[in-house]
Amino acid sequence: MKVLISGASVAGPALAFFLHRDGHEVTVVERASAPRDSGYAVDFRGGAFDALEDLGILQEVRGHATGMRGTDLLDADGNRAGELPAEVFAGELEVPKRELTRILHEHTRDAVRYVFDDSINAIEQDADSVRVGFERAAPDTFDLVVGADGIYSVVRRLVFGPHGEAIRHLGLSGVGFTSPNRLGLDHRGALWQTPDRAVYAFSTADPERMSVSLSFASDSSKLDLLDRAEQERITRERMAGAGWIVPRLLDDMSAAEDLYFSSACQVHLDHWSEGRVVLVGDAGYCAAPTSGMGTSQALIGARALARHLAESGGDHTKAFAAYEQELRPYVAENQEIGREGARRFGAE
Repeated sequence: MKVLISGASVAGPALAFFLHRDGHEVTVVERASAPRDSGYAVDFRGGAFDALEDLGILQEVRGHATGMRGTDLLDADGNRAGELPAEVFAGELEVPKRELTRILHEHTRDAVRYVFDDSINAIEQDADSVRVGFERAAPDTFDLVVGADGIYSVVRRLVFGPHGEAIRHLGLSGVGFTSPNRLGLDHRGALWQTPDRAVYAFSTADPERMSVSLSFASDSSKLDLLDRAEQERITRERMAGAGWIVPRLLDDMSAAEDLYFSSACQVHLDHWSEGRVVLVGDAGYCAAPTSGMGTSQALIGARALARHLAESGGDHTKAFAAYEQELRPYVAENQEIGREGARRFGAE
């Protein structure tokens, strides 16, 4: 079949590999102008290792392990008050997100057609095919379309309905960026938390730099869609009076070239497919960053979807139903973990 995948982060390239291996003609379209070099660390748990092994990249991924040795728990004044084991944040294996994205792209670029700096803007389907419009390229027709384009999935919006009907905000937002290693961290993290506010920082490969997230209670995921200046203003407002080194970190935030803003959200849908269009990963069933399961779900979901398409002999209706039936219990469990993580923060 001729398959279009929207999204070139994790789920998209992984699914593209499996589908090409099974004989399908695959195109991946990505809004960014090149493979994304953003995000700080992703971890793998459980069945994700089977997917990495099946992709043939497990050992290469292991070669980029961050080697985290745990996280110090800090009191309100920044003094060490306890410790969390590395597995809490790093799972069974943690690597920089940019390395995973690079490996997946390099592993698939010769077999899969990638179209960067473009995005889907129209989808029309009938019983036999899907007609897709693009912002830049000419329209084209495919047998299947897959949305692997994240929590604000264009495919989901066009086919399943507005974002507001699917996205559930868990009451937590924040910014992430890199800064000078002001805490002298060495393959360790530090977690500072007060009611409704938290700072998490860690340093791995570069001893001079640390990755920082500033989190706070919020009431809407729409903050994600604001411009940077407004997001910075809100972050400063919510973190005001926090003490410790937070004022200095707020200045680092404004100077950062790699700042991103995101909210803890989940995606809840009654079904993950509509006709010849199907969703995988965060686009269909995000469990929220507080679950620690996003990357694992993406890989496991991609592998399961490809397997069911192969087992169904190309009967997409049968394959989509089997894919959803298999993954629903796993996703439900991870989403409860995500909600519990938000509750521990005191946000949900």
